[in-house]
Parts: sequence; C-alpha cells; structure tokens
Amino acid sequence: MRHLVQFSTGLSSAEVAWRLADEHGPDDVKLLTADTTKEDPDNWRFGREVAGRLGCEWIILCDGRNPMEVGRDRKCIPNNRMAVCSQILKRELLAAYMAEHYDPAESVVYIGYDWSEPHRIKNSRRFWNAWTMDAPLSRPPYAGDLEALFRSRRIEPPDLYRYKFPHANCGGACVRGGQAQWEKLLRVHPDRYLDWEAEENKSRDALGKDVSILRDRTGGTVTPLTLTAFRERITEEPGLFDRDDWGACGCDMDGAGLLGEAS
Repeated sequence: MRHLVQFSTGLSSAEVAWRLADEHGPDDVKLLTADTTKEDPDNWRFGREVAGRLGCEWIILCDGRNPMEVGRDRKCIPNNRMAVCSQILKRELLAAYMAEHYDPAESVVYIGYDWSEPHRIKNSRRFWNAWTMDAPLSRPPYAGDLEALFRSRRIEPPDLYRYKFPHANCGGACVRGGQAQWEKLLRVHPDRYLDWEAEENKSRDALGKDVSILRDRTGGTVTPLTLTAFRERITEEPGLFDRDDWGACGCDMDGAGLLGEAS
C-alpha cells in the first residue's frame, strides 16, 4: 500500500506523517504538498526538517499562480464562500498528480483533521470518493499539544503558530479567514497584508465590480469590505473589528468553498 499524506507543512499533517512512517516505514509514505506561492518561508523550513527526519519522499506541486491570480482567471475574488484558489491550487492539482502516479486500489489518502472537525472530514470524503481516505487524528490516540510534541522532537513548529494564527496556510492570509485573522496579519506581517491589499485592488479593477475578500456586517446588512478600507478603519480605531470573526479557513484538502458567489 502507498500511504499518501496531504502534507500542508502544518503541525497536524506532519503528525499524521510521523505516525504513518513509524507504523509502515518511510518508503511507502509519500508527502504531497501543493505550493500556492504564498506560504510562509518558515513552513518550508519545517517541511524540510520533518521530511528529512522521517526519510519520506516529499513531492511538491505548483500551478505557478497565486490565489488572487486564480481568482482573476475565474472572474472572482476568492473568499470564504468561493475558495477557488484552494480548489485549483491544491485539491485539483494534487488529485491529478495522484491519478497519474498511484492506483486508488493500492493507496490510502491521509488528511490532518482531528476529532473536532467531523464536517471537514465529511467534505473530504466527498472529494476523495474514488480513494480510501483516513484521518488518523480523529480517533485515539488523540493529538495533544502538537507544538510541544514537535519541540520534544527538536523540530521547531512553523513560525505562524508562534503568533497564534489559527492555521499555517498562505502565510497567515487565507482568503477564508475573517476580520480577526486579517487584523492579526496587519499587525504581525504588514508587508504581506499590503501585498494582498494590492492584489485585491488589482482584481477589483480587472473585474469592475465592488467585490472583496472580507465583509462588513455593520447595521445588520452585509456589504463588501476591502482590505484597504479595513486597514484604514483599524488604523484609525484599532479596536473597530469583529474579534470573533476568524472565518472558516479550511483550505487544505476539504471540499468546502467550492460553491457560492463572489462578494
């Protein structure tokens, strides 16, 4: 059997890879990563250390476009309801590679979701319906403090966890993230925020529509909230954002974000 780990270069999928390498040996465990061109450089450091320690083959695939470029090609701005970047740059890219190189009858696909994410596991099963899919962290032994676990293995977790980002996708700038995530990105990595802001403005100009990644729900109505407007708002009044809005970033390998309209 081939054991195919959807390795996002985050802690959960790394722990899945670690367990599989211990159980089956490194030769039959393959680490598959989709490069969106926006990952944090320290994620790649972490990925190299994990793959090196395990001795597994690490396969990195890249479409070449960034998430906003994919959105422009699809005539939309990627967002929580329409994560076309995840669909194209990750799921479809990896699925095509697997279909060409592996036999579903002799392979198992593994994802890093745990017991608290049954909805994401369910969505993933729909997407990977031609393959046997497993989520080892969804059953005992349950994963505990993965940051501490990897430090005990003398591998420092990806830098984004140090800043308490809820995920390690796209350098902390997932289009499915909410106002709290983007406020944190502006504080921690303002250069990245401004890069995404410029990309969003470029997409708005190209589409000729009032569309955006974020939404404003002030007054009970939902309207587009551009990254420029959001930055200007919280620069003037730092507390003027929804601290509970972390979005629904599930961009790794689940089936979410495939439907909906740009907003």
